[in-house]
Amino acid sequence: MMRSSYFAFLVAMILPVLAGQAALAQGAEAENERIGVMSEAESLARQLFVQLQPLRETALRRIVERGKTDVVPALIQALRFAGGSEEIARALNALTGAGVGPSWNDWMLWQEAHPEVTPFDSFDRYKADLMAGIDPNFRHFLKRGVSHEIRLEEIVWGGVSKDGIPALVNPKHIAPKEATYLEPDELVFGVSINGDVRAYPLRIMDWHEMFNDVVGGKPVALAYCTLCGSGILFDTLAEGRAEPFVFGSSGFLYRSNKLMYDKATNSLWNQFTGRPVVGALTGSGIELRILPVAITTWKDWLARNPDTRVLSIDTGYNRDYSPGKPYGEYFASKDLMFPARVRDERLKPKDYVFAVRTVGAEKAWPLAAFSKSRVINDEIGDIDVVLVGDTTSRTVRAYRAEGRDFRPDPDNAAKLIDDDGVWAIEEHNLVGPDGRKLARLAGHIAYWFAWQGYKPAAELATEGKP
Repeated sequence: MMRSSYFAFLVAMILPVLAGQAALAQGAEAENERIGVMSEAESLARQLFVQLQPLRETALRRIVERGKTDVVPALIQALRFAGGSEEIARALNALTGAGVGPSWNDWMLWQEAHPEVTPFDSFDRYKADLMAGIDPNFRHFLKRGVSHEIRLEEIVWGGVSKDGIPALVNPKHIAPKEATYLEPDELVFGVSINGDVRAYPLRIMDWHEMFNDVVGGKPVALAYCTLCGSGILFDTLAEGRAEPFVFGSSGFLYRSNKLMYDKATNSLWNQFTGRPVVGALTGSGIELRILPVAITTWKDWLARNPDTRVLSIDTGYNRDYSPGKPYGEYFASKDLMFPARVRDERLKPKDYVFAVRTVGAEKAWPLAAFSKSRVINDEIGDIDVVLVGDTTSRTVRAYRAEGRDFRPDPDNAAKLIDDDGVWAIEEHNLVGPDGRKLARLAGHIAYWFAWQGYKPAAELATEGKP
């Protein structure tokens, strides 16, 4: 379901619910006692959701007469949910001089580009009430006075309730011979830790976007943002904590990236950075450690790892786990479903990159670069690396090179060659002819729009080492 039909569905779903908030806008004594005396800006913003058109028009006129931009973020919220987009857009243009049309998507992009436009003081309460009209459980995340290091006005509803995209927790795995539902060329997330090897098919993960599991004795979570094309494997036992985090999907997005939440504190986390950004853990300094994961075909993963276990299709949920559901149309489109600015146009927004950011520096390589050679010798900061990739299967593994230059083995895709001989490509290491090992580096695939949006200072490789 792409943008136009998707947003029509959202508006139809939410308008009747939001209408119930009209009492807040009309100054009922009981409501004022509950939430405290509202500022004029907040009161006017709430009046945009009343069902009586004359009251809404009066509120919009007064908003323009005030001439203050503190209500602009609330107007953009109303543009998506309250109806009357032409009138709201006129008010927005009168306050900002932006010259933007009635599209909520366009105004969200404008808002991202103008952080100097800040909302009225009680916007957190207004937004919490607005979102609670969709799902009361959203109050676990948004409330008056909540700590945050991202702009609350840029948090958007993704179209589902809290845990509406259910995470898998300690899911069932089966032997390869039992995985008769899988086709050889289907893609899987491959994970190998301490000799424990697992495959998590994308046809299942597209529906769940998160698993919490224990692999090789290590608690891990794969946070998979289908919208930004990135599946990132995190070590969920953060430094200084006695228990691992268990994550779920909040139902919220930030710049077309999912906001996951931890079940211990209900803090919202940025899926791309592994940092808590809203709630009790904001400012804690916690940043989850990234672990190696590979996207590859089931056939290749099984050939390299014959002892693998594979995620069972018996997840406990009733879903159509056919390949390409539910995001096949989105994956095939060049368009984004939710607003996110693309400042850097060296690549197209949904071009894939492979990123490494675990050696004190950050760098990404266009996936298309591996169409020229499946082996790229390069550097990240002062670290020599070698990357082995395949554009068709989106498979890239990165290893320390320690001054060595590698080339493909023409006879065996699971081998590399350097001046000393043949090296085996294993999940954890490159293994040389004398048994020497070069460690794998954690990395992940992502759409370019997400990488450039969250890591704008990181280097983009154009080619390997000269």
